[in-house]
Amino acid sequence: MGTTCLALGCLFFVVASASAQYFELKNVNQLAEAKKFQKIVIRDLQVPAGVTLDLSNLKPGTTVEFAGRITFGHKEWKGPLVKVTGKQLNIMAHSNARFDGEGHRWWKGGRESKLVKPRFFEAIVDDSTITGLYFKNTPAPCFLCNWCHNVAISKITVDTKDAGDGRAGKAFNTDGISLGYVKNVTVRDSYVFNQDDCFVTGGGEDMLIDNLTCEGGNGISVGSLGNGADVVRCTIRNSRVTNSLNGLRVKSETNAVGLHRGVTFENIELKDIHQYGISIYGNYGPTYPTGEPTFFVMDQLTMRNIKGTMKAPGGANVWIWLHKDSARNWKWENVNVVGGKSAMFRPPLTCKGVPQNLGIRCAEK
Repeated sequence: MGTTCLALGCLFFVVASASAQYFELKNVNQLAEAKKFQKIVIRDLQVPAGVTLDLSNLKPGTTVEFAGRITFGHKEWKGPLVKVTGKQLNIMAHSNARFDGEGHRWWKGGRESKLVKPRFFEAIVDDSTITGLYFKNTPAPCFLCNWCHNVAISKITVDTKDAGDGRAGKAFNTDGISLGYVKNVTVRDSYVFNQDDCFVTGGGEDMLIDNLTCEGGNGISVGSLGNGADVVRCTIRNSRVTNSLNGLRVKSETNAVGLHRGVTFENIELKDIHQYGISIYGNYGPTYPTGEPTFFVMDQLTMRNIKGTMKAPGGANVWIWLHKDSARNWKWENVNVVGGKSAMFRPPLTCKGVPQNLGIRCAEK
């Protein structure tokens, strides 16, 4: 039976039955009360400027359901706009749910902007599922799962089409899906249209990215790697990158400490890539792209069944710029990226540290 209560001038509903209870959140002031329940429904919520929708420290086993339009007031700050922490959580959204960041309020100035922009959604969860979240017009990096363990992520949509593609530079630094220092995390059946990395990981182990579609941005990245970060056993497969500045990137920072081992890109289609189809380099930082690459272990890298086309002949199909001892035990099988002749690069593009006897065609002219 439903019960209607008035508290602090805000209407909320508590529905109880023999099998379940839920709290319908109508105002962020009700968060403390909501966290007492095993199920929280958030529908058509307006979050005030400079306030995080703080779903941290949820009870183990909590389900959070989003419905309708979730919006946020405008302020220059670092965010996040939404934060979720806990164990054994089920975070999901109905088909009509939209997190609307109204990012145009922070995009002024594009790449040159000095505005402080908030991260959108940050999860630090274990043994949990996150599915069906739809993000519209993110101000800055969108979906981050950091220090997550044993998490299944699926059907994430990042839609920043209102800013155009990455060449416009309007919504600079709107990374789509990011994993950091995770273990045993999967991301499946997701779509990103943005103006920076579609997917990026800066550290972690046992990651699977499956059936990811990327448009308009900066492609799929492993890195920037540094500060002791390791990426171990990461597979990105059955995915597509279209109309993007880059296709697939692996990068480490200049003078980085860490390693990259057992990373596989498999069954990936690249289409209309503008700058680099595949790029692997060891000097990300102030001297990129021409500075000397520094030593960083990139062991057991596999590129398998990669096909693609460049948008125009100015770009490079493949570019590798590594220390001579970085690449170890690589596999390069059925890789066919075509259409680039490296004509845009001044000085002319060259390669370093390319593993021998794999038939890698690098910086084709």
